Amino acid sequence: MKKKLINLTDMYIVGDIGNTDTKIFLLNYKFNKIKKIFLKTGLISNKNVDKKLKFLNNKKIKFGLFSSVVPSAYKKLKNFLKNKYDINCSELKKKNFSKLVKLKVNRSQVGSDRIANAISVIDNRYNYIVVDFGTATTFDVIIKNIYCGGVIAPGVSLSLNTLIKKASLIPFINLSKISKVVGTNTNQAVKSGFYWGYLGLIDNVILMIKKQTKKSFKLIFTGGFAYMFKSLKKNKPIIQKDLTIDGLIKVIKNI
Repeated sequence: MKKKLINLTDMYIVGDIGNTDTKIFLLNYKFNKIKKIFLKTGLISNKNVDKKLKFLNNKKIKFGLFSSVVPSAYKKLKNFLKNKYDINCSELKKKNFSKLVKLKVNRSQVGSDRIANAISVIDNRYNYIVVDFGTATTFDVIIKNIYCGGVIAPGVSLSLNTLIKKASLIPFINLSKISKVVGTNTNQAVKSGFYWGYLGLIDNVILMIKKQTKKSFKLIFTGGFAYMFKSLKKNKPIIQKDLTIDGLIKVIKNI
């Protein structure tokens, strides 16, 4: 079997385009993360992207790989990188990743970010449930090397912002852990509802997944509220901050 020739000047771009935020990472030839930037997905434009990506000048980028749940934002970013820096980009769904994960669902019906999350954790030894706290709170079930499907619930921030917008007497609230359940003011009551309510949702969904599959799982949390909800009563999660990005890197290594 021929070994891949390594060019020490080669670099790669990986990115995750979410409904709210976009993360872009620059990798060196060893696939180590050497630079990262964040963009608000809704503000992606040639002007904004140009300001953020000036570090790509004079870099030799072999190609870019993205996960995306916002096709219009991905198209803008892909076209900008091609026109400005002559970087060819692909979305994960367009790549052949069958050696890394088998899909038990229709490829078109699952977000490429969730596929990347599954690829990131797969080790062919354990089963995993990945909980991603993004605009939606998603649960993905991976049994050995098979992505079996998952659960989609409203995201924490999305739910809170909707409540604040629709209920005129609810003020802006920064969510945090709260030790008591019964609040004595609006702030405490909302924090309790979200903290204890989502803890119950997470624990119950995991319990139902175990009952349906009759399997045991390792639990992985990622996304903005991962640390806040790690204190589950019945399940102890591992926190992995850049899970989606790590999955994309794993794909690049195997291309």
